[in-house]
Amino acid sequence: MKNNLMLKVNINIHPLIFILTIFLFCLASWAQEKLPPIRPYKTDTPPVIDGKLDETVWQKAPQVSGFKTWVPDYGKDMTEKTEVYCAYDRENFYVAFRSFDSEPDKIKSSVTSRDNINPDDWVCVNLDSFNDQQSLYTIYCNPMGVQGDAKAEGNQEDFNVDIVWYSEGEINQQGYTVEMRIPFKSIRFSRNEPVEMGVIFERKISRLTELGTYPPLDPEQGPNFFTQTVTLLFEDIKHYTLFEAIPAATFSQRSELEEGRLKSDKGVGDLSLTAKYGITSRLIFDGTINPDFSQVEADAGQVDFNLRYALFFPEKRPFFLEGLEKFHFGGNHSGDPLQAVVHTRTIVEPLLGAKLTGKIGAKNTVATIYAMDKLPDDDPVDYAHVGIFRYKRTLDNDSFIGGFYTGRERENGHNRVFGLDGQMRINKSSILGYHGFLSSSKQDTHSSQEDGHALGLHYFYTTRNWIIMLGLQDLAEDFHTETGYVTRTGITRFRSGIMRMFYPQSGIIKRFEPLIHSSQIYDKPSGLYETNNALDMRFLLPRSTMILFGYRYSTEVWQKERFSTNRARFIGSSQITNKLHISLNYFYGNKIRYVENPYQGKGNDVIASLTFLPLGKLHLELSLLYSDFTRKSDSKKEIDYTIIRSKNTFQVNKYLFFRAIVEYNSFRKQMITDFLASFTYIPGTVIHIGYGSLYEKIRWEEGDYRPSDNFLETRRGFFFKASYLWRL
Repeated sequence: MKNNLMLKVNINIHPLIFILTIFLFCLASWAQEKLPPIRPYKTDTPPVIDGKLDETVWQKAPQVSGFKTWVPDYGKDMTEKTEVYCAYDRENFYVAFRSFDSEPDKIKSSVTSRDNINPDDWVCVNLDSFNDQQSLYTIYCNPMGVQGDAKAEGNQEDFNVDIVWYSEGEINQQGYTVEMRIPFKSIRFSRNEPVEMGVIFERKISRLTELGTYPPLDPEQGPNFFTQTVTLLFEDIKHYTLFEAIPAATFSQRSELEEGRLKSDKGVGDLSLTAKYGITSRLIFDGTINPDFSQVEADAGQVDFNLRYALFFPEKRPFFLEGLEKFHFGGNHSGDPLQAVVHTRTIVEPLLGAKLTGKIGAKNTVATIYAMDKLPDDDPVDYAHVGIFRYKRTLDNDSFIGGFYTGRERENGHNRVFGLDGQMRINKSSILGYHGFLSSSKQDTHSSQEDGHALGLHYFYTTRNWIIMLGLQDLAEDFHTETGYVTRTGITRFRSGIMRMFYPQSGIIKRFEPLIHSSQIYDKPSGLYETNNALDMRFLLPRSTMILFGYRYSTEVWQKERFSTNRARFIGSSQITNKLHISLNYFYGNKIRYVENPYQGKGNDVIASLTFLPLGKLHLELSLLYSDFTRKSDSKKEIDYTIIRSKNTFQVNKYLFFRAIVEYNSFRKQMITDFLASFTYIPGTVIHIGYGSLYEKIRWEEGDYRPSDNFLETRRGFFFKASYLWRL
């Protein structure tokens, strides 16, 4: 649905303007004239999915065209023509794209791994399978037939979702063609007859910085895909009682350093079973016994020193991924202190797990998780029981009201969070989100119970020319969540801002956007106020190029003292050629040393990456993270932190790849190597073989480890995993 061009911004204005805006827009009608529904052609002879579009079915299938842009501007004819054809049988939905291109040699495409096609040209089916304006399957395919998919809900898109579908693509002299087969058993939909779904077809042309859709997006609604779909009508399709089972076998062997030498364990082999059962076509139960929750790839290194709060690592474990988008909550925006009510990475080592996700009736959505989580060996209790429950009630358009309960229970303590959330569509340009949560925590039998709250309100207005946002959050000092992710408590924050989009008639600057944003924070423990006021300028250029530069005047309270955190920033990214992509984030300004007796400093922060495709199947990625801190009192540099990561992948085809990662951390004086061979036919049917090592600059001398200029291998690991998806 969206991509790297869909840039997130935090923006706000004065409260009086907010009130007047709501009042004026509530007076306006925002009903949009609906296009006639699309009736896909029902066939008894399904097309062969080979990317060629030479079957009779495509000659009989209804065609839609007339794509209009929404990036860089709304409502313009796309530079290149696009045609889409739709067909179906009782078991599958078939979609074909004919994407014309007058310069086929400049089409951006690659043979790469699943969900790694964002830099490429692509086409997308945004499918609202319940036609209720609450969520979308976003099904992407590049010109080579490589897939990407996600689930969008609550104005967020989760690319960790993997569904089973089939695709092929072909580049030709007219452009490229793509064929898709989406099994109905892979998606959830209503039992009505006929079945109604909503759809928006989308195309990206990378070199032109151009995105377009059918039906065209309304400039007064902006990029709100949920309420702008056209209806698809299917008659007499098969309703499945889904059953899936994924048996898996794993083997791992680890080596640890003992007295200067690696000592290996005997290796551990294991079997596990994960099953999925459709209680109805809309409500799915997932269960797992003796689960393998290992990750195929280690988390990329992050600067983990001089931090105010813990780092956030995304979920990668397959069992937790499906339905994860159901736990997004209303009144939340990127950068808010309460970022997640449910963050499943807090479930570290579960012995078993169960999930229930889907719809009960037409308007009620539920999502639950239970896990028995093994605690560390030094904990006096063996296990914690994690229970999560989410309910949503669909209202008109993309509005909803819902609630949460999360609990982490131990024999000697607990943490519980519960409350309400929702969002209300005020008119076609404005939405209001809100949440209110209470927490109850007790660390052990000897400690007293702590209760706290987290309240949030978020207003968002977007059109072709303007984006306006206001946010208000209040978090008590004693608000705690052991199942979510929160960066800061004990604050009241008001955030406001505005962005204006301009569209110059220029071949170079596609769009430019001045942003003014501000937030004011009251720090409850100290009674002090913080401010954060920024002015940025962002430019959208050809070749998917974005450049932003700006300055922030800000203060921050730490340990009941207020410090300056003023800084300048530059952010840029560009697909320079079809084979080379670069990005750079650079920040310079004042910093705080987060220690018990803090002090002022300054420094640089750099995040840079380069992706090079010297061959169609070879992907070379090089990234750099750098951070430093210089003490203001005597100009002494105290921190100099560099992480260099090289990730190199040879993609034999869209199913099989070989990957080598080398990462060096100068601050920790460590180097990690990670090698993987991976075959994925469809999600669930996989074979992984991996080998990794950790090296440190130490040596064993006279019965002790001492610093060294040379690397010593201190850990080593080998793993094998095979699983098979069996479906009824």
